[in-house]
Amino acid sequence: MATSYNIGVFDSEHNFLSAIKSLQDNNLMILDVFTPYPVHEVFHLLKRKSRLPTAAYFFGLFGIIATLAFLYYTCVISWPLIYGGKPFNSFPSFIVVTIVVTIFTVTVASLALFSLRSRLFPGRDNTIFDPGATDDKFVIVVEPGPSDMEKSGSIFHENGAVEVYVKEIEKVEV
Repeated sequence: MATSYNIGVFDSEHNFLSAIKSLQDNNLMILDVFTPYPVHEVFHLLKRKSRLPTAAYFFGLFGIIATLAFLYYTCVISWPLIYGGKPFNSFPSFIVVTIVVTIFTVTVASLALFSLRSRLFPGRDNTIFDPGATDDKFVIVVEPGPSDMEKSGSIFHENGAVEVYVKEIEKVEV
């Protein structure tokens, strides 16, 4: 069974943001928004927060501990070599390697977590609400009830939407 979505397309960021505020004032559910570049105010308006920085912190902590443990094991326990008169556990020689491996660990693990959380994988079917969303348009997708179709459409027109239409889609991948 197909679900109807009301879609508003905007040319300017200002009109786009005012439409989001108006939709929220009228208690209409915004399913998703699409922008040609990051608009950080959208996250604040939609009250969505990312936990990716917290996860990256823990990935970094894991990277530091794992790297130092590996270096200590290999240089002190498994294969101790005295070179240049330094002791087995010469911590200053571990610093550069630890920093580089930690940065690498945080980068790869954060990318993997973001890809999994966003369900970005090869062969995924994408739902394209409006082709202009990938170019230079700001798009708001509203999932209204039957009585809210006209209300959201009028809010889109009041806030300067270039195009407003209803689209029926069977399966939505958001």
